[in-house]
Amino acid sequence: MELDFLSIHMRNPPFFRGIFSNFYQVPRTRLIICPNEPQRGKVSFFPSSHFNCFSCAAVVQVVENPTVEKKPIFQDSDGCRRLSTKELKYGAKKRLVEKGDGGFLIKEKKRGIKWYSEMLKDYAAKLCSKEGKALHGEMIRSGVEPDSHLWVSLINFYSKCGDLVFAENVFDLNPSRDVVSWTALIAGFIAQGYGSKGICLFCDMKGEDIRPNEFTLATVLKGCSLCLDLEFGKQLHAEVIKGAVFSDVYVGSALVDLYAKCCELESAVNVFFSMPEQNSVSWNVLLNGYVQAGQGEEALKLFSKMSDSEMRFSNYTLSTILKGCANSVNLKAGQVIHSILVKIGSEIDDFTSCSLLDMYNKCGLQDDALKVFLRTKNHDIVAWTAMISGLDQQGQKREAIQLFCLMMHSGLRPNQFTLASVVSAASDSVDLRCCKSVHAWVYKFGFDSEECVSNALIAMYMKFGSVLYGYRIFSSLSNRDIISWNSLLSGFHDNETSYEGPKIFRQLLVEGLRPNIYTLISNLRSCASLLDASLGKQVHSHVVKANLGGNIYIGTALVDMYAKCGQLDDAELIFYRLSEKDVFTWTVVISGYAQSDQGEKAFRCFNQMQREAIKPNEFTLASCLKGCSRIASLDNGRQLHSVVMKSGQFSDMYVASALIDMYAKSGCIKDAESLFQSMESSDTVLWNTIIYAYSQHGLDEKALKTFRTMVSEGIPPDGITFIAVLSSCSHLGLVKEGREHFDSIKNGFGITPSIEHYASMVDILGRAGKFTEMELFIEGMELAPDALIWETVLGVCKAHGYVELAEKAANTLFEIDPKAESSYILLSNIYASKGRWADVSAVRALMSRQGVKKEPGCSWIEIDNQVHVFLSQDASHPRLKDIHKKLEELASRITAAGYIPNTNYVLHNVSDKEKIDNLSHHSERLALAFALMSSSRNSTIRIFKNLCICGDCHEFMKLASIVTNREIVIRDIKRFHHFSHGTCSCKDYW
Repeated sequence: MELDFLSIHMRNPPFFRGIFSNFYQVPRTRLIICPNEPQRGKVSFFPSSHFNCFSCAAVVQVVENPTVEKKPIFQDSDGCRRLSTKELKYGAKKRLVEKGDGGFLIKEKKRGIKWYSEMLKDYAAKLCSKEGKALHGEMIRSGVEPDSHLWVSLINFYSKCGDLVFAENVFDLNPSRDVVSWTALIAGFIAQGYGSKGICLFCDMKGEDIRPNEFTLATVLKGCSLCLDLEFGKQLHAEVIKGAVFSDVYVGSALVDLYAKCCELESAVNVFFSMPEQNSVSWNVLLNGYVQAGQGEEALKLFSKMSDSEMRFSNYTLSTILKGCANSVNLKAGQVIHSILVKIGSEIDDFTSCSLLDMYNKCGLQDDALKVFLRTKNHDIVAWTAMISGLDQQGQKREAIQLFCLMMHSGLRPNQFTLASVVSAASDSVDLRCCKSVHAWVYKFGFDSEECVSNALIAMYMKFGSVLYGYRIFSSLSNRDIISWNSLLSGFHDNETSYEGPKIFRQLLVEGLRPNIYTLISNLRSCASLLDASLGKQVHSHVVKANLGGNIYIGTALVDMYAKCGQLDDAELIFYRLSEKDVFTWTVVISGYAQSDQGEKAFRCFNQMQREAIKPNEFTLASCLKGCSRIASLDNGRQLHSVVMKSGQFSDMYVASALIDMYAKSGCIKDAESLFQSMESSDTVLWNTIIYAYSQHGLDEKALKTFRTMVSEGIPPDGITFIAVLSSCSHLGLVKEGREHFDSIKNGFGITPSIEHYASMVDILGRAGKFTEMELFIEGMELAPDALIWETVLGVCKAHGYVELAEKAANTLFEIDPKAESSYILLSNIYASKGRWADVSAVRALMSRQGVKKEPGCSWIEIDNQVHVFLSQDASHPRLKDIHKKLEELASRITAAGYIPNTNYVLHNVSDKEKIDNLSHHSERLALAFALMSSSRNSTIRIFKNLCICGDCHEFMKLASIVTNREIVIRDIKRFHHFSHGTCSCKDYW
């Protein structure tokens, strides 16, 4: 049986033979059974005391295979071991006998266990794995019997070189496993990052009733910190107290580190200050705990105590404090630490200079960071990366890319963090080719499989709208974390691709990932773009399940989603439940009110925001101004204008455009023009605003002239620009010029014409009476005619009384949208103008069957910051009698000036007297009478109307501007009418 055991082990050599086969050839062997020779009773990793137990069986001899005529390497002719200079470059030359060929010999008799231990210690310190294994092989071949110290040296060597499997096998063969050998093995696993394995080994050690010493406890506590196992760490803390080893400074420091890394800072502080002695390590551990927890101010207080204790602090201490200053953006404290570094001569140290770079970058002082960078002598990759990352985070994207190019020119190889920062910087460039070049660098240096780089690449392509490229990178990832999914989702927020967002979110859930704040915000943005409140509510349910309803960013996204979906009640409910609201939250709810034509609520919300000392940003002001534009609230708009000037936001393009639009839509075209001319810089949006304003106010020549100026100054027009330009051509009857502008949309500026551009061209041809050409244009359209096209056709038919084509257009509209009241009203008015009352009745009966109701005409006017609304035949105003009296007085003066009521504009089959009475009580006339009673004599009267002004009221207002010597501005559903001295800005063409 013993022979079988030996035979098996010789055919299948112990594991160490496989190790050394990589370094020297293992000779082939055969077994010879020699009778009457003593046999060793046990085969072990090393010869030991077991080898002295002889039996009467035969001995096994290992003999060289005669077919292999090779001497073992490391063997000299006189039987001594031969090592080259390369193997012994780490010491022991003094113990060698030099040979003539440059090699060295070590006499077997002169070697000792102590020498092997020292050599293994040297190799472990210098991580010379190959040389150490060769030495181990020689020990086995030479039959060295290790003592407990040599066993520990072997375990320690393999552990420090990262060969943990070998270390564990050596440990298993150790016949006398004491606390030192256990600690060496545990330390090896923990040093390689295997904290949980280290804890398991400690439990095995305790199972063998081996009592840990202070080094064991400090090591295992480090393992608990590594895997954040607080509960086991607390058990060790109890053992520390029981074993009376708390006085050991390393054990105490390890406990402080454990509690700090597990976010138990209060416990960490208690342990720290109860330690009988603190050294720099324990101070640094607690300082780092505060910094990692984001408590920079507490870290500074502790550093102050450290300074008072006259404890000498290292560069690591100062670097840690600089990180705290960076995280808390405490520039003043950071500059104090910088002065200390200068004083002790460590400013240009590679380690501290990187922390200085990070601190200045995060405090927004890139110039100072650059000075530190240039002062550092040897820039390593960490310093370059810190500088590039700082520039990227502060928005200096171009400079970050330029610095990266400089680093590449220096011959330094980037790491994954460098490339992640460069990819982030490239994502904000305007050149997709730049992004692809950065992507090529990533491939060139082999970091395309790194998660942080791949995630940055996905986000970069998604930001550029290159969804296909981003998705390809995402699909190629073998390990997709939640950041990968979030990067992918970031590309599906706009209207064109938003429908993909919820699909990706569902797939993410199917794969078992847990959505975080950014995942939920991305999906809520997709739902807002889709205007799909149903999907939004499903995402809201995930928010509730994750207990994130109180998060300010999630709350803001929810308010935005519900507001954009028109569910303002839900938006308000969430908004007022939030315990904390920042400027973005207020801006979202104000924007929601503005978009829903609730300008008064938007302005009230803005006032409440100011009362709570929240400073508005440019988006807040622009949204509130938009709300004022919608309801033409001039007084509120002027108050906002003063806020804009005080806050210094007038130079912002969005705010300036919103201000110009507010004044234009409130009827103050001169104020809008003055603001536009005062702007030092401008963009396409600003030019569009003023061109559209000119067009709406009947200043069509100015609109076209401004467009030509815009193009000559190199400002590129967009689709909105051409809608205003074509509208001006229509009002002026410029068919040829309108056609030229329409053709230039695609041929001259590379813009794909939209349905709005086609409708504008239809209006130009129709208003000019070119119906045949208009019909041919519609037939040749690249886009299918929709409701807007046929509404335009119906409008021009009404202007020209073209009944046949009007009926065709109306019937098409009844099929497309049977609930649109304008189609019925326009056809009915065309029939009424021709006296076809039976057809009028038929259209009204059709409206009734479809459940369509006509919106009543109303007008409103703002006096002393209060809005007064008037309906035709209104009897609800408290000053109605005074209004009627003033209106009769005004009517008599206008009649004396030559006014004759035009009853053709009364589209009802009633007597002429009833028609005249109906005309005299139109809502805009009631508003005019009230304005004459309530406003100052020289002020402009501004009236706003929800429907188009009728022809009779148009003539009435022209004469009223003469008899009252007042300018009257009326904004109807189509345009502004400026009545002054008997004329109108529309030139009677609207």
